[in-house]
Amino acid sequence: MLTGKQKRFLRSQAHHLNPIFQVGKGGVSKNLIKQVADALEARELIKVSVLQNCEFERDTVAEELSAGANAELVQIIGNVIVLYKESKEKKQIQLP
Repeated sequence: MLTGKQKRFLRSQAHHLNPIFQVGKGGVSKNLIKQVADALEARELIKVSVLQNCEFERDTVAEELSAGANAELVQIIGNVIVLYKESKEKKQIQLP
């Protein structure tokens, strides 16, 4: 579990990132969860955009993605979800 200080740090790190995944009408699929997990392994910190046509609440989408990829939900701003997971091989982010 992340502390408040770690979450603040990750939010500042994520600020300049662009969302690399979009969740649309289909919602969260197994394929999307796998891609998100792979991206997290490579980058540790990613943004996922929830499109207007998504039938699910963004909180539900965030919950499914973080649970499916074993990631930490850093924050939800508007329709953007920020996820973090420590990489096993490519550790880049040093948490405070």
